[in-house]
Amino acid sequence: MPASRGTASFRQRPLLVIDGDSFAHRSYHALPKSIRRADDKAGGAIVGFANTLLRLYETEQPRAVLVGWDTLTVPNFRQLLYPPYQSGRQFDADLIDQLAVLPELVAACGFANAKAPGFEADDCLAAAAAHEESAGGTVLVASGDRDSFQLASPVTTILYPVKGGALERIGPEEVHQRYGVAPRQVPDFIALRGDPSDGLPGAKGIGEKTARELLNEHDSLDALLALPMSLRPRVRQSLTDQAQELRAFRQIATLQPTGVERPPDAPTDFQSAAAAARKRSMNRLAERLDAWAKA
Repeated sequence: MPASRGTASFRQRPLLVIDGDSFAHRSYHALPKSIRRADDKAGGAIVGFANTLLRLYETEQPRAVLVGWDTLTVPNFRQLLYPPYQSGRQFDADLIDQLAVLPELVAACGFANAKAPGFEADDCLAAAAAHEESAGGTVLVASGDRDSFQLASPVTTILYPVKGGALERIGPEEVHQRYGVAPRQVPDFIALRGDPSDGLPGAKGIGEKTARELLNEHDSLDALLALPMSLRPRVRQSLTDQAQELRAFRQIATLQPTGVERPPDAPTDFQSAAAAARKRSMNRLAERLDAWAKA
C-alpha cells in the first residue's frame, strides 16, 4: 500500500503521468461489453482504466498522479496541419460516454486531470514531465503512443503496454534498441519512416532501415534537407520533393508541452472514488476502492 505522505522517502518518489485516452481505449476493447453501470450504460472502459490506474499507483508508489486527456470536441492542431492525421478513427458512442466520466473518477481519487483544447493527452504529459525534470524529480510516463518515446531520458521512463497487460519500461537505451535512434530523434524518425496508425505516410521510398541509417549519419531531418543533391541523389530528390510535408510530419510527431503546471503532492481520496463508483452501480470497483480507503 502507499507510503505515508510528508516523509522524505515519499517526496523522492516519481511523478506518474498517464495517457488517459490510450488506456481507456485499450480497456474498452479488451473487456466484455456486458459490464454495465447505472441506467444500463457501458462500464468496461471505466472498470479497466480504474484497475490500470490503481495497479500503477500500487506498483510505482508515485508522489503524485496526473492523467492527460485528448480534447474530442475541437480539432487538434495536428489535424489542422495535416487533415488525414487520424482521419479514419471512429469512436463508439459507449466509449465517448465513458471518456466523459473518467476524469471525474480520477479527480475523486485525489489525482490531477489535464486537458488542453487543440492538443492531445501526450502533449500534457510532456509538459508535466518537463516541469518535473526541471524541479529535479523523476517521471514515469504511462502511454501506449510510441510518440512518447521522445520523452525518455535518464530521469524519465516510459511505461509502454505490451502483450498480456504488462508494461515495458522504456528508457533511452530501449528507444535505441527499438529504433536505432536517440529519443530526441524520434520525431525525425517518424517523419521519415511514417506512422500508419496515425495516417502519416513518411518519405517516399524510405522505410525504417533507411530512416535509421540517414539519421545516424546526418542526425536530423533539417541536416538531411541541407545536403547537396550530389549526395545520395535519389534519396535527396525524394526529400526535396516532400520537404514541406516532411517538416509537417515532424511537427505532428513532436510533443508540444502545454496546459500543465507541475502537480503538487496531494492526498488520495479513495473513499470519494468509491462513492463515485457506487453512484454508477459499479459495486465491485467501489468495493476495491473502499479497501484502498481503509488501508
